[in-house]
Amino acid sequence: MGLSKRFTSGSRSKWVGFVAAGWVQCISGNNYTFSNYSDALKSLMHLTQLQLNNLSVAKDVGKAFGLLAGLASDRLPTWVILLIGSVEGLVGYGGQWLVVSQRIQPLPYWQMCVFLCLGGNSTTWMNTAVLVTCIRNFRSNRGPVSGILKGFVGLSTAIFTNLCSALFADDPASFLIMLSVLPFAICLTGIFFLREVPPADDDDAEEELKYFGVFNAVAVVMALYLLAYGFIPSPSALLSRVFVAILVVMLASPLGIPVYSFLKGRHGAAGNDVEVQRVKEPLLEGREVEAVIEKRAPVVGEEHTIMEAVSSVDFWILFVSFLCGVGTGLAVMNNMGQIGLALGYPDVSLFVSLTSIFGFFGRIISGTVSEFTIKNAATPRPLWNAASQLLMAVGYILLAMAMPGSLYIGSILVGICYGVRLAITVPTASELFGLKYYGLIYNILILNLPLGSFLFSGLLAGILYDMEATTNEAGGNTCVGGHCYRLVFIVMTGACIVGFFLDILLAFRTKNIYKKISMSKKPKKSLASSNSQ
Repeated sequence: MGLSKRFTSGSRSKWVGFVAAGWVQCISGNNYTFSNYSDALKSLMHLTQLQLNNLSVAKDVGKAFGLLAGLASDRLPTWVILLIGSVEGLVGYGGQWLVVSQRIQPLPYWQMCVFLCLGGNSTTWMNTAVLVTCIRNFRSNRGPVSGILKGFVGLSTAIFTNLCSALFADDPASFLIMLSVLPFAICLTGIFFLREVPPADDDDAEEELKYFGVFNAVAVVMALYLLAYGFIPSPSALLSRVFVAILVVMLASPLGIPVYSFLKGRHGAAGNDVEVQRVKEPLLEGREVEAVIEKRAPVVGEEHTIMEAVSSVDFWILFVSFLCGVGTGLAVMNNMGQIGLALGYPDVSLFVSLTSIFGFFGRIISGTVSEFTIKNAATPRPLWNAASQLLMAVGYILLAMAMPGSLYIGSILVGICYGVRLAITVPTASELFGLKYYGLIYNILILNLPLGSFLFSGLLAGILYDMEATTNEAGGNTCVGGHCYRLVFIVMTGACIVGFFLDILLAFRTKNIYKKISMSKKPKKSLASSNSQ
């Protein structure tokens, strides 16, 4: 009876934890909001575009120190990792707020880089705590877990942008104080509920899919709601307050899932003996797997040590293809303010929201659909990355052409494909190299964010923009016209084509792994009947 109670409590607590994880992810995309206040920094500090882009690189360099979060995830409890991230964010964005609000004089350039780096690093602790814990809690449904959680990260930029627009009339100083305080408060709430629980069996995995469907529905409605509000011209104060109230209700609504799970668990106490067995079996299987791994070198699809993973050809194919997708996408997000101004749009908040919301759709759809196609057709997950690379290349071509409306379409396509890359790569890494050291493996892959930001945003976009720009009276420089970023988009199109071929190669190399994964997801009854035939 005692074990059954613990199982029911564990099953219920993992859903409460998943709700808390969703809230944390809704505020951990603050790293993507640089465009909302970058122009204020540029004006106050009299920066060139190259200097401004290097500030955005400093923000992304913070993710390079995510290796610390990865190492800590194997040694520290989830709540400690969340606490570290929330405090870092409070300091990093709080320092930027002091400058933008002009409560202090602009800091030396290197000190601003430190504060931006702290803010960027804070998200690695939040994301590591959430992803590692939830993928281990729901290991049979890694695609939906990744899609939903990364989808909420995609929505976070739109949530922050629209909240600032509704409450503070797009004031950059108010936006920064929200970036520092709100994530801190949410993470303090999350530390009480997010923790690892014993893995479920296959029957529970089928039940999980129903609950994930509810999360998907809530997230989609929220995305459409945010998108609709973004198109309202000059909403009144009353409408803005109503918008915020409804958004808060939407964010709280997934709490109905653990409540339902609790009520259902109370009525299912008759199956105590069965539940005890379900707790024990996965844990025993995990020890048996580890014993086997100790005796021989692992292959793709088994548990890897860090050295075994990084010495694998498949790891570096995944790493470089990931760079081609997220590195170029991040360059667009970091430069959206200047891209918009160059194309004649003084207010880019709508484009920031479009990239965020359609990034959400890319994440949530690809996570669920890729899981479905693995189960039913053994489709390798990297094929979805390959498709996203081609679509992203189309987006860059449209942006390079600078036709009327191309920024709308380009923002949507880049957002979708950036979202697909993140949502697909997260479970792919766990499927190819295992969960034992997943926190560190994930953060090694995330090194692509600072690396891609440096290559495509700091160097490529910054240098080529300054070559096209003219110096203004304030000491900065500006460029207006489609030529400002044309060569940047052409180079990034080429990078996406390279990524496409790498993803095709990885899909071919891992097709047998996904056949095995597909077989493991088949219902036991259907497998038995097919074997008898």
